[in-house]
Amino acid sequence: MQTKKPGAESEWVDPDDAPHLTREWFERADLYHGDKMVRRGRPKSASPKQAVNLRLDADVLEHFRRTGPGWQSRINEALRKAAGL
Repeated sequence: MQTKKPGAESEWVDPDDAPHLTREWFERADLYHGDKMVRRGRPKSASPKQAVNLRLDADVLEHFRRTGPGWQSRINEALRKAAGL
């Protein structure tokens, strides 16, 4: 008597029952060049930023946060300007 392995499918599945491949499916699919998967998204920067812990006065931080999204980049710009870079 044969025993069934847990998780093994015992029922035949008709390939015609497979879902239709839509444009959205292909847009989410992984892309390969040879054996290497091509990563999507933003390419790596030539000069990546470094994460640091920095203590700022509360009023300075609130000033930049009030300006909306991108406030960290604006702090970086202000620091570059102050450093003469």
